[in-house]
Amino acid sequence: MTLSWPERVLRALAEWPAALLVLAEIVVLSLGVVYRYVLQTPLTWSDELASVLFLWLAMLGAVVAMQHGEHMRLTVFVAKLAEPKRRKVESLVACLTVLFCATLLWPAIEHLNEQWVILTPALEIPDALRVAAVVVGLGLMLLQSLLQLSRAARGADLAWALGCLLVLGAALHWASPFLMNFGHGNLLLFFVLMVGVCVVMGLPIAFAFGLCTLAYLQFSTSTPLTIVVSRIDEGMSHLILLSVPLFVFLGAFIAVTGLAKAMVQFLASLLGHFRGGLQYVLLAAMYLVSGISGSKAADMAAVAPALFPEMKQRGADPGRLVALLAASGAMSETIPPSLVLITIGAVTGVSIAALFIGGLMPALVGMLALCVVVYWQARRENTLRVARTPLPEVMRYFWLALPALALPFVIRSAVVEGVATATEVSTIGILYTLIVGMLFYRQMDWRRIYPMLVETASLSGAILLIIGCATAMAWALTQSGFSRDLVELMTQVPGGAIGFMIVSMLAFIILGSMLEGIPAIVLFGPLLFPVARALGIHEVHYAMVVVFAMGLGLFAPPVGVGFYAACAIGKVEADLALNKIWPYLGALMVALLVIAFVPWVSIGFL
Repeated sequence: MTLSWPERVLRALAEWPAALLVLAEIVVLSLGVVYRYVLQTPLTWSDELASVLFLWLAMLGAVVAMQHGEHMRLTVFVAKLAEPKRRKVESLVACLTVLFCATLLWPAIEHLNEQWVILTPALEIPDALRVAAVVVGLGLMLLQSLLQLSRAARGADLAWALGCLLVLGAALHWASPFLMNFGHGNLLLFFVLMVGVCVVMGLPIAFAFGLCTLAYLQFSTSTPLTIVVSRIDEGMSHLILLSVPLFVFLGAFIAVTGLAKAMVQFLASLLGHFRGGLQYVLLAAMYLVSGISGSKAADMAAVAPALFPEMKQRGADPGRLVALLAASGAMSETIPPSLVLITIGAVTGVSIAALFIGGLMPALVGMLALCVVVYWQARRENTLRVARTPLPEVMRYFWLALPALALPFVIRSAVVEGVATATEVSTIGILYTLIVGMLFYRQMDWRRIYPMLVETASLSGAILLIIGCATAMAWALTQSGFSRDLVELMTQVPGGAIGFMIVSMLAFIILGSMLEGIPAIVLFGPLLFPVARALGIHEVHYAMVVVFAMGLGLFAPPVGVGFYAACAIGKVEADLALNKIWPYLGALMVALLVIAFVPWVSIGFL
């Protein structure tokens, strides 16, 4: 697609600074790690500077995600519409995006003015220099959405979309006095019906959350809209979330430097001659690699290209391969340092170290369940043509892969043992990968660094904008009294803790398919974790059940977007994998029940 000159200029204004900010974050946090652990003289300003840069990275990354079309959204329903109807819906979605950015821009400017008098503790600079990122990001997103709207929308479709918005706005304005006294009915209108319609239409999830929160506050309360900006700022600025872009970059970095390939080669030499051997290799490789990047797509992309050609050559069904790849993505959702686990720690206060310890066994249970299915399906596989790798060759691959195999254990052990925070460990992982890649593997293509930095900024911006907007929505739900009522309702679920666990599993499977893990956790984690504690359920145990259930939903067709990501990575039509995935999902459902009703799996090693 050819870009117009304004779009090229706007892309340059967002991409280059975003890429440089990712690099700056890595450098600043690396300096902090070196001074803290090597020189024993901690830098008092490094975390604060990283926090200032982080909000700029998040907002510019959100702009880049918009430019690349990478904001998380649900497209399965819109794709089924006839062409004329789809154009109308897409025009309406584009107008809603413009409306969100335009509506939030002035409150963001007001919030910026309020922050001028506040100085940061260490650097002693106005906090407005940090908050200005929200204004700049919204302004660039507004320009980008206007450019995309002007280029893509036809006149008649645009007129229809604007007419729909005018009618809806007039109706809400007319009904505002009634809505002021509508109580919890407003929550159903704005946060169930309106959010649901926006998501089904294909509006990016972050914008759906933010726009519906703005509409709720504007038409049913007297709360100033600046509170939405401050909640978004708070949600995106949590210090724990600094690890998000670093783990995303690390996941891409291990593929570029050759670490991921070395792991897969060793596992293939070790298990490849068994019936279903390469399927076991795929599961083991996903267990090792998963969680490091923070992106399931990145995890799958690091493993699948190294295994699929050989698996197809051995006669494996492409649809079944993709089904197993998708199931392995669901299986590995609890493996640390999963960004979903980090998000749970950020929004609920649960110890991240405890979550990391608790996440390994549930994933192992899921992997063993999938291994049973693989064994059953491969029991008649002909392996006569598959030569067993000689032991000296296996050992050679092992020694070659040893530095790469050490990385997941270094990362997880450092956090679990309390040696370093998740943010510091992500920095250590990048430094380790850089050194090992240059000394041992020497496959580094420096030309790929800039695209990796841009992709890191884009994915991080998309994730963090969802967290920010979901934080604003969660605040609105809390202020409405809904959280108190939800706690009271959930504590009265028949069956006590067991009934609550069953309802939670079903709810988060559905939420995982519709919203993905992070927005669902930000919205409902602060509400449901206190209920679990009140019912005597260990918070780490509950976290594992919730995350595993969301992973199941994320990769379950026909709605789960993870399933379609696996199909894209495996270059297989979704129809070919659709009928093949159900045995794997059935095995994961059994694993989920084991995790839910055998608490030791999650908390036995705490």
